Amino acid sequence: MRPIRWIPDNTRFNFIGWRHITFAISFLIVVVSFGSLATRGLNFGIDFEGGTLMEVKTSGPADMADMRGKLDSLGLGEVSLQQFGAPDEVMIRIKKQEGDEAAQAAAINAVKQSLGDGIEYRRTEFVGPQVGDQLKHDGILAVTLAVLGIMAYVWFRFEWQYAVAAIVALLHDCVAVLGLFSLTQMEFNLTTVAAVLTVAGYSINDTVVVFDRTRDDLRKYRKKRLDILINDANNQMLARSIMTSMTVILTLLCLLVFGGDVLRGFSVAMTVGVLVGTYSSIFVATALLLYMPPRRTPEGATDKSAEKATAGDA
Repeated sequence: MRPIRWIPDNTRFNFIGWRHITFAISFLIVVVSFGSLATRGLNFGIDFEGGTLMEVKTSGPADMADMRGKLDSLGLGEVSLQQFGAPDEVMIRIKKQEGDEAAQAAAINAVKQSLGDGIEYRRTEFVGPQVGDQLKHDGILAVTLAVLGIMAYVWFRFEWQYAVAAIVALLHDCVAVLGLFSLTQMEFNLTTVAAVLTVAGYSINDTVVVFDRTRDDLRKYRKKRLDILINDANNQMLARSIMTSMTVILTLLCLLVFGGDVLRGFSVAMTVGVLVGTYSSIFVATALLLYMPPRRTPEGATDKSAEKATAGDA
């Protein structure tokens, strides 16, 4: 039986020919994202803004929908529930209330009255804004170090042209995800930071695969025009890129539908990041090489020996 091929072999899409349109789209995405981040900012969750954390144990398996409905009706702002450990253990996070410690205590009492009897309160603590500021700093530091590490790896593995193109595409993807959260005002928490870092890793993996094929073709076909060579490399890796991305997206859609509120932000960030990352690997990263042509001489070989070794190549 012949395998099913969703992507035809030997595609001849002119990706480089569309670069002016795709560059304009990417520029618009970045401008809108930065504009929204500057004017609207991010809707930071309890992890960053502070609030009250309550660890409770129910008399039986926790009815998350019923508990969420009761707490949402209290008008306390953002309230998140997360089941952890056993089915009867729930973590409740309440947004920091306006006012002093009395306001926080009143919110805790309201939660206890709403949930009623049969609830064991194992831990109740307040996460102050100082902790949130530290988490913001650590989150920014983590993303920055990840980007610098990726740039160093690509520079060492390839050449500086590839490193610059990869970082531009990577920043494009991360800014697009942050812009989406700013525009929609979805909660931005530590889980979302983890998603942004995961998107960075996925995006660079896809980009490096295309770069590797581009570099090999550069060494084999020294006389072929660079735009044609990059197009060929993209077309050769197109089926791999799309099938890998679609497999990941199917998994993420399951998380989005069945994962509940706890995983919604992570699932949305990852889904959008995978789509944008696949797009940027094809239309941004490789297209930028056209303006920063890498060398064609094989490592350790002179131009004369390289031409002799590749004689007869198109």
